[in-house]
Amino acid sequence: MSTTNTVDRAFEAALYADTDAALDTGASLLASDPAADAELARRGREFVAGAWRRGWQPADVVRFVRRELEDEHLRLLARLIVEEHEQESTAGKRQPPPTPRWTAQLDEVKELAAHPTRTDRFSHATAALELYRLLLRLPTLEPLDRPQEPGPGIRQPPESRMLSRIRALLAKAEATGFPEEAEALSAKAQELMARHSIDEALLAARAHSKNAPGACRIGVDPPYETAKAVLLDAVARANRCEAVWNEDLGFSTVVGFEADLEVVELLHTSLLVQATTAMTKAEAAQRKGGRKRTKTFRQSFLAAYAHRIGDRLAEVAEAQVAEAEAEGAGTRGAGATEQDLLPVLAARDVAVREQFTQMFPDTVTTRVRGVSDLAGWQQGAEAADRAQVRARPRLPS
Repeated sequence: MSTTNTVDRAFEAALYADTDAALDTGASLLASDPAADAELARRGREFVAGAWRRGWQPADVVRFVRRELEDEHLRLLARLIVEEHEQESTAGKRQPPPTPRWTAQLDEVKELAAHPTRTDRFSHATAALELYRLLLRLPTLEPLDRPQEPGPGIRQPPESRMLSRIRALLAKAEATGFPEEAEALSAKAQELMARHSIDEALLAARAHSKNAPGACRIGVDPPYETAKAVLLDAVARANRCEAVWNEDLGFSTVVGFEADLEVVELLHTSLLVQATTAMTKAEAAQRKGGRKRTKTFRQSFLAAYAHRIGDRLAEVAEAQVAEAEAEGAGTRGAGATEQDLLPVLAARDVAVREQFTQMFPDTVTTRVRGVSDLAGWQQGAEAADRAQVRARPRLPS
């Protein structure tokens, strides 16, 4: 029997049926024929390539497999992704070349693939078939990568020194145990975020760049996914982006210009860390007082946090734009309109909205369910008021 026939028979038995018996039959065929291993791996790389053609990116597939399967499947997937990328790159078939975001995702996958897997042949075959079942049934997603025209004066990924500074400041703010230090670090990061976004918009306008809005996907993990998606939506809107949540697949797609997308990822992660830390402390105090409604308390806490953060971010964003416009008017003098900030930002808002509508013509509003704990809501709102999002006076560099 040829190795191709072995794999075909195993797939016919196991890939299109969900029963354990079918899976065992397919795994037994593969385990009994070591010569079929290379063909099995080749088919796996084909499934990975099929996911790319359906709009998935490395981080998306890893996130989904982590959610649906086990660590063994995840390591196998990582090896297949790395092998598929190396094979396509060597053959010169990767068109267009990977974007910086895609390349960064591949680097993370390579770290995952480096972990060895020790298992018997039957278990390995079972894991491969379970993984291939999942990859085979991945739905088609909206394609994200768009070719961008650099244009003179426009900074391109990989990330700039400014973003590196922002990332470092937020990491320190999340790690410190001193509220005053966290406030100073977060304030400096927020200041740099606002300046980064405004500078990118003005540079693009001056260079008459033809760059269009792009998009990225950000995982929205359980539990309390709805509240987390609302938080991400608030962060996106405050940074001139649009977000839509895919509950079934566990992510939100954020549409915006690249500089703003990077800021959304950074700020959302930081606020989620702050929210989780504050929630854990508040919950411990509640339990100490004799209350045991942990799930409803957490859901209400995060829902209130997301709601209040949305209001605060909107206020801060408006104040930051007004301040930048006032500074620009003082620099330009009366009558200079070529590089006015507000028209530039308005044009970018229109472009983002048009791109969002093109990608997602039909969206629906989702309610936050399970919000029934008054104490959780009140403490969540208070935690949002304490979260560091407000721009403050300039700190020394």
